[in-house]
Amino acid sequence: MAVIQQLSQHVADLIAAGEVVERPASCVKELVENAIDAGARHVTVELQNGGMTLLRVTDDGCGMDSSDARTAFLRHATSKLHTKEDLTAIRTLGFRGEALAAISAVSRIDLLTRTAQAETGTALHLDAGVVTSEEPAGCPVGTTMLVRDLFYNTPARLKFMKSDLAEASAALTAAQHLALANPNVSLRVVKDGAEVLHTAGSGALFDAVYAVLGRQLAGEMVKVDGKFEKIETSGFVTKPACTRGNRQQQLFFVNGRFVKSRLLMSALEQAYQNQMTVGRFPSCVLHINLPPQAVDVNVHPAKTEVKFLREREVFDAVHYAVLSALGRASGRQELKLPQQKPASAAPAAQAKPQQDFFKTMDAAQYRAQAEKPQTSPFTARERAWTRTVCEAARIPAADVPKAPETVKVAETHTAAEPVKHSEREAPQVVAAPKMPETPVEPVQQALPIEDAPWRVIGEALDTYILVEQGEKLLFIDKHAAHERILFEKLKKEPQPVMAQRLLAPIPAELTREEAACVLENAALFTRLGFGAEEFGGGTILLREIPENIRDEDAVQTVQELAGALLGGNFPDADAQRDALLHTIACKAAIKAGYHTDPREREYLVREVLTRNDLKYCPHGRPICIELTKGQLERQFKR
Repeated sequence: MAVIQQLSQHVADLIAAGEVVERPASCVKELVENAIDAGARHVTVELQNGGMTLLRVTDDGCGMDSSDARTAFLRHATSKLHTKEDLTAIRTLGFRGEALAAISAVSRIDLLTRTAQAETGTALHLDAGVVTSEEPAGCPVGTTMLVRDLFYNTPARLKFMKSDLAEASAALTAAQHLALANPNVSLRVVKDGAEVLHTAGSGALFDAVYAVLGRQLAGEMVKVDGKFEKIETSGFVTKPACTRGNRQQQLFFVNGRFVKSRLLMSALEQAYQNQMTVGRFPSCVLHINLPPQAVDVNVHPAKTEVKFLREREVFDAVHYAVLSALGRASGRQELKLPQQKPASAAPAAQAKPQQDFFKTMDAAQYRAQAEKPQTSPFTARERAWTRTVCEAARIPAADVPKAPETVKVAETHTAAEPVKHSEREAPQVVAAPKMPETPVEPVQQALPIEDAPWRVIGEALDTYILVEQGEKLLFIDKHAAHERILFEKLKKEPQPVMAQRLLAPIPAELTREEAACVLENAALFTRLGFGAEEFGGGTILLREIPENIRDEDAVQTVQELAGALLGGNFPDADAQRDALLHTIACKAAIKAGYHTDPREREYLVREVLTRNDLKYCPHGRPICIELTKGQLERQFKR
């Protein structure tokens, strides 16, 4: 009996549809891309119920005649590819020839289209990919595609759809990406009868950035314009002071196509090295243009991931273009990249014919010209302490004299991770006023301070508490210690955070997806002390915030929480709750760079040295490291 059988055409179409069409946002992306490829200068997207019940895309492109209209819904039917050589030089957006076939297989479609040469247009109706009616119709030049009842015949996929608000936000995000990728196209989005996006189509990228990302973010951006060999990088990046708690607004476009790339993210963020707080991320709208033969855009069904032929050159081109833009914005000398390899360098190997659009480059020649960041006196002192700890850690344990211990000290990891300063916020401040964060709890002394088996010496760099214990010198990161204490306390409480009602609400400008995530998870945010309501666009109003969070930290906290939820990296509900409590504890803890009251230092020291659960902060950084007397004497050659 035969075991292997060929699937029916309908089932094969449904499987193909599952690869291309995940949600209404997928339909928006594919249909708008087809409209742009058809030469449209004005495109309108209309959504009802998040696009599940009705999604209409109208354009003024070239349109189709009656025969092309029928053929367009067949699998692997396209006007953009003719030979196998075309696959290595993709210059259009939708090119797989499966979008219309996949969408029609899981919906009911009405098509209205006309070319400029035809007196009348064509009206088609398809049900589950089958043409049920065709007739002439009067219509303007262009195409209108109306998609109804998405996934009506695939209930397994339908049950995984999110709320109308979440689906509409995802569809709008897809439209925003297309608007930023094509600033010469006027894109209009109407959600349930209300216009939520309208770009001018002027051709100026900044106009599209202003319309999509808003006036506030656009005003904090600097222009990027760099070229190296045949790689052009242009667009806008935010200033180092304007950062976010996630990467939701890092938008990259390769040859006019929105992509997600860890390589490009890394190139961007390394340009900001030593210029922004750890855990914060810049925003950008960057266009990277390079020869089509140098990039493979067909490695993912949704075409959101790409492969570069020469990743190092792409990384350097983007990195130094952004670095130069930031240098110009800060008044520093612009970084110039060499246009050719120095004559003294060794001759390059003969490039292969299919790779001759790149010249062989020696990245080390120009990477050495990168401008060194300016360091403050405190930073230099911090590096000195770090070197001391690292060198001390290399001493064999057998050579270090054993110090008597009466209290178990928190485990240290000086070799793996000596001293980190990731939480410093104001390293230039010598004596800042007392921080307004949640104060540490009053010291409940089970033992008089003078009888404790340690002595608090003081505080270094307004970040580390120095403690002498026997013949050891301990360094306690006060932020990491307080963060862990708060996290353990919050984790034990059924209602971990108490909310405080605000006299005036705080507006939080988020992305559309972040705002939808907050509103969709309102119950969870309420348990964390946040009361939010929709205000319009991507803005929400915070009417309640946790009592131990400062007003100015509330918006950043919501951004980070929403980003964590959208990331979806939680295996279960407990992991999700812990990750959210990490953020709350981090924002509420004592900040590095602020002077701490002696009683608060005593409390933190006592907790760290008497509790076995305070070894690492919730992010995995060590709370306490130690230097023995023997290690110090070796450094001083005693």
